Amino acid sequence: MTAEMAWQRRAAVLTVSDRSAAGEREDVSGALLAGLLEQRGWVVSERRVVPDEPAAIAAALTELAGSGVPLVLTTGGTGLSPRDVTPDATRSVADREVPGIAEALRAAGMGETPHAMLSRATAAVRGRTLIVNLPGSPRGAESGFRTLEPVVDHAIGLIAGDAIESGHRVADDSAARREPPHRAAGSP
Repeated sequence: MTAEMAWQRRAAVLTVSDRSAAGEREDVSGALLAGLLEQRGWVVSERRVVPDEPAAIAAALTELAGSGVPLVLTTGGTGLSPRDVTPDATRSVADREVPGIAEALRAAGMGETPHAMLSRATAAVRGRTLIVNLPGSPRGAESGFRTLEPVVDHAIGLIAGDAIESGHRVADDSAARREPPHRAAGSP
């Protein structure tokens, strides 16, 4: 990571939980994610708790992405119960989805519990912000974070259009002018 990229390592954590929003339960998973981010050099600019209400989730995601924070991790509301609406709210504000992240989270979770296949979590981009839905349990949230961690800087660099930091070369039209590789006779 370069000094120029350090400003990008800002994140917000959004906990989606009726009971935590009502003050009936401590926000353990949100605190855990904030701690994991900070241990790895991220500045957690905001932690917020909202109830399992699509409008409240969508509004919070819109505000957090609008604040310029490049990463929003959500925790909670990713399962099959009628109140689990975090993925739906995320999709409602997304410019585009990042299905590979959600697939990787489920695949990694399957190594720990077969219940991971019941997750509806998604990952998406809104503007220049990566939004990733993680499970509500502390164990699931930590596992999801560890799965995401190896690619998050690269993903944010790509979203920000930072071709050099992300390891990609800046595209030019010379690639379009190159001759295709010659194929052996009889090959498709």
